[in-house]
Amino acid sequence: MTTMRAALYDRHGPADVIRIQTVALPDPGPGEVLVRLAAASVTPLDWKLRAGLLAQHFTLDFPKIPGRDGAGTVIACGPGVARFAPGDRVAVMAPPAGRAGTHAEAIAVPDALCVPIPAALDLIEAGALVNAGLSAWIALSRAPEVGPGTRVLVQAGAGAVGGLIVQLAAARGAEVTATCRAANADYVRGLGAARVIAYDRPAPGDLPPQDVAFDLMGGAVHAACYPLLAPGGLLVWLNAAPIVDRARDFGVRVVNAGIRDDAQAVTEVLTQAADGRLSAQIAERLPLERAAEAQTMVEQGRVSRGRLMILP
Repeated sequence: MTTMRAALYDRHGPADVIRIQTVALPDPGPGEVLVRLAAASVTPLDWKLRAGLLAQHFTLDFPKIPGRDGAGTVIACGPGVARFAPGDRVAVMAPPAGRAGTHAEAIAVPDALCVPIPAALDLIEAGALVNAGLSAWIALSRAPEVGPGTRVLVQAGAGAVGGLIVQLAAARGAEVTATCRAANADYVRGLGAARVIAYDRPAPGDLPPQDVAFDLMGGAVHAACYPLLAPGGLLVWLNAAPIVDRARDFGVRVVNAGIRDDAQAVTEVLTQAADGRLSAQIAERLPLERAAEAQTMVEQGRVSRGRLMILP
């Protein structure tokens, strides 16, 4: 195998700038592993980077292969790699601005950005848990008070990150309320939510004050969290739409989750999934040839349950 297929784009623009092309198989450099990918998720960051919405934060190295995470099998190791060997199954984190992404048949990445996959997980499940699990785990780490009896509100509880926060918070004994589309209400209850608020139905007026809220959307969703919190409550937000911090106005605390690649966090998530304490949420599996369509689906909000997966 000297070449591979990859989705890539050489300029910012709409999804149709993405094309499938045969490119040279990368050689793993010092401290890198070459991974044959079996699955990769499609995240909101993928389409925002491609569209140029984050150009002030990330300068892309074109041609850019999208994809922030994936799972596969090590096929070669560069000099100095001792943690992995060919044949090992690993989960992969790909830096957002680099040229190499996971919407390809293979990727060369630093071994520090790879995590062993437990035997009880298949590669697609593992791939669906990497970036979403990382985000959920870090968000929960900013709210150590979540525990038995804590009232927790999770906005967008049917999504990949929200659904994992629901599961993690419920496992701690929290009383979880989650928002989602009415069509996803039973699905979110199945993840562990004690109460579901359908945002496409009239809002209930009897929600008790919440101790902790997780905002995954920003904008109007972020603003709506403040009056739902108890005095001294905590609002944890992930970078999405811009927010206005109104902590002083409402007497609450506001913290940003500060998502970053963290191998230990991914290890914890995969371990809990392998033990049956977390379940991967997979919306649909698509071949690499539909990479542009997959980004369009996420961009247009057509993926409401879990992660959309690319199978290279």
